[in-house]
Amino acid sequence: MRRSPNDSPDRAPDALGRRDLLKLLVGAGAALSLDPARLAASTIAPSLDWLVAQGLVSKPIPSSGERIPVIGVGTARRYESAATEAERAPLREVVRNLPKLGGRLIDTAPSYGQAESVVGDLVAEVGNRDQLFIATKVGRGRQGVQAGKDEIEASFRKLKTDRIDMLQIHNLGGVPEMLPVLREMKQAKRIRYYGVTTSSDGQYAALEEFMKREPMDVVQVDYAIDNRGVEERILPLAAEKGIAVLTNLPFGRGRVFEKLGKQPLPDWAKAIGITTWAQFALKYVVSHPAVTVAIPGTAKLEYLTDNLGAARGPMPDDATRRRMAALVESA
Repeated sequence: MRRSPNDSPDRAPDALGRRDLLKLLVGAGAALSLDPARLAASTIAPSLDWLVAQGLVSKPIPSSGERIPVIGVGTARRYESAATEAERAPLREVVRNLPKLGGRLIDTAPSYGQAESVVGDLVAEVGNRDQLFIATKVGRGRQGVQAGKDEIEASFRKLKTDRIDMLQIHNLGGVPEMLPVLREMKQAKRIRYYGVTTSSDGQYAALEEFMKREPMDVVQVDYAIDNRGVEERILPLAAEKGIAVLTNLPFGRGRVFEKLGKQPLPDWAKAIGITTWAQFALKYVVSHPAVTVAIPGTAKLEYLTDNLGAARGPMPDDATRRRMAALVESA
């Protein structure tokens, strides 16, 4: 089963029982073993004892010190139109098991079709809102402050929550208008963190200017091992200013799998606990000192289990990161 390009508190509450974890590993291993793009080297899944013993690597949000596991869940595409039970069932398992496996953050947006409503419904059904870190966005601020406020209120209703953990101004849509609104909402404790996002290289100069002059908790950018433009100025500036960084599209819209999926995983990658190409791509991203959380699209339980493997074990050092990037460039 080939992964689609579109799937892109520190303690783990309610840990899975050993039998449930074993089922997870066996099921994930069986599914992934059929996918040459995910298990090109066909390595053996981690042992149950290893998985139980290893917590997820987490990083602090600089403005507060609160630590977040470095792998979250993105909801673009697969969550946008999940209307039937057959479509929602695998998404529900992701929502149910994310905190059980040690994760927390789910990122969504009003512009992702019905994703906010789908996330809100599933979290309410599972009943684990207090174990999750919910991030969403506002993009209508460019149409005026009231339009932005109306969109935010709709997000609260769709997500079925009275507090949003992180609210981001989407693609720099009305930053001057909406930043004062978000600051007021944080002061009123309706949101916990705020910031801005962009997925366009053409907006990086504007993003830098906002980062330099406007206090904020977070920025979100696209970043992958074959898409490293933010390494030049955005990530160093975020580190300098103490701004958390969320990164999306860590598989480069599937390009990483297309380039590397038919190759065997190199032994030097296995030596730091990498067992799949997805983990290879994710470990590169989250090992950057300025990156707080990567949010790959995650619509199946086996993908969740695999992705979270990138948050376990050692992270690549600078020399290994250069070696990883060189491998992708030569593919």
